Amino acid sequence: MCGIAGILSFTPDEKIEQTLLEKMNNAQQHRGPNDQGYYNQNGVGLAHRRLSIIDLSGGHQPIFNEDGQVVVVFNGEIYNFQNIAEELKKLGHTFKTHSDTETIVHAWEEWGVNCLEHFNGMFAFALWDNNKNELFIARDRIGEKPLHYALIDNQLIFGSELKVLKQHPACPKEIDPRAIEDYLTLGYIPDPKCIYKNVHKLQAGHYLHIKKSDKDTVKQIQYWDLPWQEAPYTDTQTINQELINRLKAAVDLRLVSEVPLGAFLSGGVDSSAIVAMMSQLQNQPVNTCAIGFDVPEFNETDFAQLVAERYKTEHRVEIINHQDFDLIDKLIQVYDEPYADSSALPTYRVCEMARKHVTVCLSGDGGDELFAGYRRYKLHLQEEKARNKIPFALRKPIFTTLGKLYPKADWAPQYLRAKTTFQSLGMSSAHAYLNSMSKLRSDERNKLYSKQFKQKLNGYDSRAVFDQVLNGKKFKDPLKMAQYLDFKTWMTGDILTKVDRASMAHALEVRVPMLDHTFVEWAFKVPSELNLKQGEGKASLKSSLEPHLPHDNLYRKKMGFSIPLAQWLRGPLKNKLESTLNSVELKNIGIFDSHQLNKLNQQHQSGQSDHSASLWTIMMLGLFLKREASSYAS
Repeated sequence: MCGIAGILSFTPDEKIEQTLLEKMNNAQQHRGPNDQGYYNQNGVGLAHRRLSIIDLSGGHQPIFNEDGQVVVVFNGEIYNFQNIAEELKKLGHTFKTHSDTETIVHAWEEWGVNCLEHFNGMFAFALWDNNKNELFIARDRIGEKPLHYALIDNQLIFGSELKVLKQHPACPKEIDPRAIEDYLTLGYIPDPKCIYKNVHKLQAGHYLHIKKSDKDTVKQIQYWDLPWQEAPYTDTQTINQELINRLKAAVDLRLVSEVPLGAFLSGGVDSSAIVAMMSQLQNQPVNTCAIGFDVPEFNETDFAQLVAERYKTEHRVEIINHQDFDLIDKLIQVYDEPYADSSALPTYRVCEMARKHVTVCLSGDGGDELFAGYRRYKLHLQEEKARNKIPFALRKPIFTTLGKLYPKADWAPQYLRAKTTFQSLGMSSAHAYLNSMSKLRSDERNKLYSKQFKQKLNGYDSRAVFDQVLNGKKFKDPLKMAQYLDFKTWMTGDILTKVDRASMAHALEVRVPMLDHTFVEWAFKVPSELNLKQGEGKASLKSSLEPHLPHDNLYRKKMGFSIPLAQWLRGPLKNKLESTLNSVELKNIGIFDSHQLNKLNQQHQSGQSDHSASLWTIMMLGLFLKREASSYAS
C-alpha cells in the first residue's frame, strides 16, 4: 500500500522540476513511510511512497522492465501476481524481484492495455513506456485505490490524494458549484468530479492512455462495469454453497503478507463472515480489532466478542468516548474535500487502534451493497410497488402536491417516511431513490440556496449523477437498479474513500474480500428475492453463514458504525455548529441564504425536527471552507 504522484509535460524537451516532484510526493508520506523513489527523464516525473507489505527487501519503486524502458509506480496489491508472473516467465520475461509491482511492467509489455484483464486486485498505477512515448494510468475495477489528476498549462499532474496535486503552484483551486450541489445531496463528491473545477478523479474501472505528443488523449476510458443484466440463478442451496466457496477463495487470496495481518470485527454480519473464513483458512489465531462507544445503544462489542470466542481469535477492544470531538477538524485534512459520513470518526479510530498490532487488516465492506442489506432498499421496493399502482401521468401532480402539504413528521410510520415518500412517489424510480437517500433533498437545498448560488448552478441538479450512471441501461428489477447506483456512486465516493483515507492516515493497508471483482460479478447476479426475503435484508448471505456464525450475529437488528449526531448537535457541538454556520468563510462563498440556514438550525435545536444529517453535512462543508479560505477565487 503506497502513494503515487507524477508530472507529464506535453512540451518537447521540458524537464520536470525535481524539487516540485519531491514536494508532491512528501505530501503523501503518511501513505508510505517506509521508502520513497523517483523517475525523472524525458519530460516525465514519477514519484512513489512505499508501505512495505510484500517483498520487503526487493520491492523498491519505481520498478523497470528488463531494458529499463518501461517504468511503473504502483499503489495497491495485485493478489494473483504469482500466477501472472509464472505465465509471463513462460512467455520469456525475466523478473528481478518477487514483488507484485513487477508483474505490471511485464504484463504491459506482453498485453498492452489488456493487461488489466489479468489483474485481480486493488490498484492505481502509472506506467511510462519510453519506447512508445505513452503514459498509462489505471484504477481498479471497484475503486478501492484513488487517483486524482488535472491538466494545467501544458502538463498533466496526478497523485493518490488531492493534497498531492495542491503542492503544484498551478493546481486549480476554484470551487466547482456543481460539486457543492452533489456534495449537499450525497454527502460526498462523486467521481469523476472534485471540489475544484478542472481537477478530476479517475473513475473506478477506467484508465488513461496518453500519448506524450497529444494532450487531447487525456480521456477516461472504461474497461470494466458491474454486470447489471438479469440474474440466471434460482437454486438456493447451490447459491449458499457457492457463496461460501467463493468468499473463502477471495479471503484466501488476501492472506498473502510478509507483515502482521488481522481483521476488523464489529460483530456485524459482514466483518464476522470475513473472520470466520480467515479462521478456517489459517492455523494461527486471527488478530481481530474492535472499538466500542461508552454509550450502550451505540456499542456492538458484545456481538464481536461472540465471534471472537467462537473462533478463539486474538481479540482486542478499545472503548472510545462518544464525545470524541477533537477528531472532527482532523478529518478535514484527512479527506481533502467536504465529506459528511459521520462514521469516518469511528473508522479513523479503529484504523488507529489496528495499526498498533498489525500492518494489514481485512474488512467486511461490500456486503450491504451486494446482498441488499440497507433498510433503504426495502423502503424503495415498497414505494416502487405503490408508484406502479398509479398511472404515470397522474403520479407527479398528485404526489408532488401531497409532498408539499405533508409535514416531515417524526411520528410518521417507518414505511411511509412521511414527506419524503410522497415526494418520491411522484418521481422516476432512480430520482426517487436519490431523494430518499439524500442528505438534503432537492426542495431543502433549493430553499437554502442563495439567488447568487442558483445562478452559478445554471440549472444543474445532482439528479444528473444518477442519470449519467444509468445512461443506456434499463433495469426490470428496481432493487438491482438501486444496488447498481450504490456501487457506482456510494461505494466508491463514500465507503471506499472513507476506508482508504482513514487507513492510510495510519499507514495501515485494508483489504476487502467481498470486493474481489470475481466475487462481485457472481454475487450481483443472485436474485433479489433471495437477498430481500420476507423483509430480511442479506437473506442469502445470512442463510449461507448459518453454519459458521452465531444466530445473534446474523439476525439481530443492524446497528451500523454510527454516532449520536442529533444529541451532539444540540449539546456539546452546538457552539461549533453555530459558529461554523455563521462563519465569514461560509457567508463569503455565498452558497446559502443565511436566514434560511439559521432557521434550519433553530428547528433542530428546538426539537421540532431532526435536521442532524443536513446540519452535519453543512457544518463539514463550512469547516472545509474555513481551512481552504485562501484557495477560493474572488
